[in-house]
Amino acid sequence: MKKILVLSIAAAFAFVGRSNAQTNNDTRVITTALPFLRIAGDPRAAGLGDMGVATSSDAWSQQWNPAKYSFSLRQQNFGVAYTPYLGNLVDDIAIAQLVYSNRINEQGAFAASLRYFSLGEINLTTGPDDPGRTENPNEFILDATYSLKLAEQFSMAVTGRFLRSDLRIQGVDNDASAANSFAVDISGYYQSEETAYADFNGRWRGGFNLSNIGPKIQYDEGGQENFLPTNLALGGGFDFILNDGYSKIGVTAEVNKLLVPTPPIRDENGEIIEGEDDDVTFINGIFQSFGDAPGGFSEELKEFTWALSAEYTYDDVFALRTGYFNESDEKGARKFLALGTGFEFSSIGIDLSYLFSTSRIKSPLEGTLRFGLTFKFGDEYLEY
Repeated sequence: MKKILVLSIAAAFAFVGRSNAQTNNDTRVITTALPFLRIAGDPRAAGLGDMGVATSSDAWSQQWNPAKYSFSLRQQNFGVAYTPYLGNLVDDIAIAQLVYSNRINEQGAFAASLRYFSLGEINLTTGPDDPGRTENPNEFILDATYSLKLAEQFSMAVTGRFLRSDLRIQGVDNDASAANSFAVDISGYYQSEETAYADFNGRWRGGFNLSNIGPKIQYDEGGQENFLPTNLALGGGFDFILNDGYSKIGVTAEVNKLLVPTPPIRDENGEIIEGEDDDVTFINGIFQSFGDAPGGFSEELKEFTWALSAEYTYDDVFALRTGYFNESDEKGARKFLALGTGFEFSSIGIDLSYLFSTSRIKSPLEGTLRFGLTFKFGDEYLEY
């Protein structure tokens, strides 16, 4: 019963969240299909407050900013990560991720990844004597990236993505089918040369990622179309490289905005009384999302999330991380503090992270230990 309740919550979030939000004039939460794409799938980014668009290159750059692969210090990277979800309620709902990257020369790199969100097994029965049937609702994405340096300190990448969402239950709806779509990302990354200052050396970082640009998802011909979580991420950071030759402190800031229309305010007959119609194409939705909030400019600002992080590394073999993520109470109320650590030995890395909610709404990832392994192969690159 508990598992069915969890599935119902997840399905409601994916399918009817947008229409429910339209009936609340005080809170207009923007919801989309495949919301798990907005969750950090790797422990390094999770330990930094769910950020990665402007952090240094690593195996997990595919989710955050694939352009960083052109700055990878090792030729090949392979990573596997596991994130339990709603771990306080069930033990078989989780996000798993596999990623591989290859820096083929000084300028270019390619990468591919798989992210899989399992909602566990659900046993459906019609009575005490019915053995029932087992359903396995899930969502996953497959993507591939090519990254290229356009200048010594700047690279861009293009990513193609296939998305599949299979949440409909055949035992409930015989016409149920999985929903498929495709999307692209366009990203860029800047990393300066190391510069000497009075008491330390330093390096600037910056990045952007316009992700999940693609058609809306529809589960059946008569059903509602759901926007993909098209998102704009912008970030910048600085590395303090200390004079002991081993220690580095990286600080980073990031902002994100969903490029999805804000639900308008409607009357009891469904007529729009404030805001703009959100039944538009995904292209129109991207442009409309910058100025369609019924509350005007002040509400548009609330649709931005922001995060701050700090990462201390020693000799590139040990890391301590912390980050804070903030979202407006009227747009989801996700607020949390994250902690993380990492160890590397003989080209094998282990990363862990932990999350503490600071919001009145408890995070589904509260008390979750995320785990990841990375493996590095091939030639080493010296950037500067």
